[in-house]
Amino acid sequence: MEKKPLDRRTFLTYLGTGATALAAATTGLGALSDTANAQSDSLMRMKPRKKGFKFHPIAPTDKDDLVLPKGYKYEVIASYGDVINKNGDTFGFNNDFTMYFPIDKSSEHGLLWVNHEYTNPLYVEGEKVNDKYTSAQIEKMLYNQGGSIIEVKVKNGKWVLDKNSIYARRVTGLTPFALTGPAKGTAAVNGATKAQGTFANCSGGRTPWNTVLSCEENFEDTSKAANLDQTHYGWVIEVDPFNPNFKVRKHTALGRFNHENASVGISNDGRVVVYMGDDKKDACVYKFVSKGKYAAAKGKDNSKLLEEGTLYAADLANGQWLPLTIEAVREKAAGKADLLEKFQTQGDVVVNAHDAAILLGATPTDRPEDVEISPLDGTVFIAHTNNDKHGNIHGHITRFFEKDEDHGAESFEFEIFAAGGRQSGFSAPDNLTFDSNANLWTVTDISSSKLNSGAWTSFGNNGMFMIPTIGREKGEAFQFASAPKEAELTGPSFTPNEKTLFLSIQHPGEETEDKANPTSTWPQVRGGNTPRPSVVAITGFRF
Repeated sequence: MEKKPLDRRTFLTYLGTGATALAAATTGLGALSDTANAQSDSLMRMKPRKKGFKFHPIAPTDKDDLVLPKGYKYEVIASYGDVINKNGDTFGFNNDFTMYFPIDKSSEHGLLWVNHEYTNPLYVEGEKVNDKYTSAQIEKMLYNQGGSIIEVKVKNGKWVLDKNSIYARRVTGLTPFALTGPAKGTAAVNGATKAQGTFANCSGGRTPWNTVLSCEENFEDTSKAANLDQTHYGWVIEVDPFNPNFKVRKHTALGRFNHENASVGISNDGRVVVYMGDDKKDACVYKFVSKGKYAAAKGKDNSKLLEEGTLYAADLANGQWLPLTIEAVREKAAGKADLLEKFQTQGDVVVNAHDAAILLGATPTDRPEDVEISPLDGTVFIAHTNNDKHGNIHGHITRFFEKDEDHGAESFEFEIFAAGGRQSGFSAPDNLTFDSNANLWTVTDISSSKLNSGAWTSFGNNGMFMIPTIGREKGEAFQFASAPKEAELTGPSFTPNEKTLFLSIQHPGEETEDKANPTSTWPQVRGGNTPRPSVVAITGFRF
């Protein structure tokens, strides 16, 4: 009997269970090596290895809760202000990117790195006094950004936060950082070899040597409020969640801009490649290719690979990666005294990466946010959230095909993989991740002030969607989750066995003006109605 085609209402999605595939997905290390299960496809080198859990997609809603398909549940693991260790450190505000690091390869015990993007004076530092913040307010602002390392485990069938963890700690806007790479010690960063703290931490990625990369995005307001040198922010930082003695660092070779994330791959000849987005209107897509080659035996010493290499920006019209070198920039700036004054060293190029990219002919795009590498074929997916300056209200997801399937290539082709709008059911794609069947998962970032109104009426609250990259439903979006009121879902991260999904719920009730009358009361922890950014564990994935 011929099977009836599946539509959006009746679709059942299948999620694979391969831990190896998931590791590839979260580190961006390229295709699986399970050739026994490989089958040809028009776009992918391999078919999914297994069939896994099923879900009935949910309908859009404006309910003030994290709404999931039937059979799935969430547990709040950590909320703003929660104590995370015996030292009394507390979980920061507006959690974003999460990354699960197994302990002893376990899917029920590990560390979570969690980004903290920005604060809200209504709940954290308080409003300015005489148009200025006090030193105590600035300290609160800086402490509650950066990152949290928390230890989580399954106990009596539920995920819990271990407050006695020997690993749990904070990395904040007060933590000393080392600078590496071409800007270190140069006039471009006012001679600095160190910087105070990290903040505006949006998304990130995992390195092959098991450290986390966290990205500084909209750093301008905090650095100005705290009277800090702005050239010290807007970088990709590196932290080892397991080792506090690993010197936290900012890699200037990867460029300074409004970083969304950093997705790591390996070129065909063994070099480390980092793909990055710049989250602002008319910004470019970047990648960094290391000079040296990755060697697993070197462990954490591979971090040095991120200190020297070539930073590129994408020219979409010509399908070229443009190297952002001081030689190329100065050649282009010939005869223009102001540009020649601005760009004198490679340090100047990386500090002013956006200006250098535009000067050399890179393509301005529509808020390129998360960039992720497919675990099955190595193609690169980029979430362009939106750009109302160009009439791109709902955004889209592009897909890069590197020449010869090589992350180190200098040329590529691209396609629009999926477009936001009523026809797809989603708007404003933001963070991306893959499961081991190469399904693309995206969360959305419709502005809180626009939700459930105007062009965004039909979408309900922000949500999470699964988009197959192969098969009959390729490119169609199926809604898995809906966020609480005025919240944004961020930082999806699966455990290796794919039975738990960690997810951040950021800024619930963001439009609140009066604490006594919040626009959201989620998640109602500690007996109050104060909306609290939180990380949850989603379970119910049956195999």
